[in-house]
Amino acid sequence: MTKHNKRLDISEYQSLRDKLRLIPRIPITLIFVLLFWSSSLAVASEIRIVDGDTIIIDREKIRLHGIDAPESSQTCRNGKLVWACGEAATLALRKILDGRKPDCETLARDRYGRSVSRCVIDGIDVGEELVRRGLALAYQKYSADYIAAEDVARSEGYGIFAGEFIPPWEWRRGNRLMEPTVRAGECNIKGNINRNGEKIYHLPGTAFYSRTKISEEKGERWFCSEVEANEAGWRSSRAK
Repeated sequence: MTKHNKRLDISEYQSLRDKLRLIPRIPITLIFVLLFWSSSLAVASEIRIVDGDTIIIDREKIRLHGIDAPESSQTCRNGKLVWACGEAATLALRKILDGRKPDCETLARDRYGRSVSRCVIDGIDVGEELVRRGLALAYQKYSADYIAAEDVARSEGYGIFAGEFIPPWEWRRGNRLMEPTVRAGECNIKGNINRNGEKIYHLPGTAFYSRTKISEEKGERWFCSEVEANEAGWRSSRAK
């Protein structure tokens, strides 16, 4: 009786080796890159910043408790500078969280079905931090929790408290910052940009002066003299 030989003979070994050579080899560095990339996607998909006071975690929309931040398209003014305070609030919230998932405690549900939550990360109350930086207001209609933080921001002139702004709840009703008052002898020449991109300035008393509104966000501006306007690339309005 012959015993079955479990060892591979030389020809079988060579055949198996040749077959293994046909299997593509993935560099170990590529494997680590793919693993890191996939894990990054998983983290990024857990949280999304909607605006300065709203986030989405695992598909649940969360409104930060006790604060009201400028709306995404809202602007504020500091002297003659108009700045995107809504975008700044959103960016600040994104930097505070830095892609990480905060611990959120649901305190209520608003009329839109959102979870109204107090969120904490690294021991920091996220809503309070935004108010302290002057990038959100204490929403006193619903909570008195962050009035002290707002007082600090106001006294130090942080964020929106460095200039003029419309409270977000009023901005949502359509209220906007008024155009600076024009007084004789000051820089009262209006440098407008029309729908065709033409830069045209209007002198006080001319046909379209009163109806022309200046939007510094669009690159429009005020001039102190016609010489200054011409040098900046604006031409005089043909309407007298």
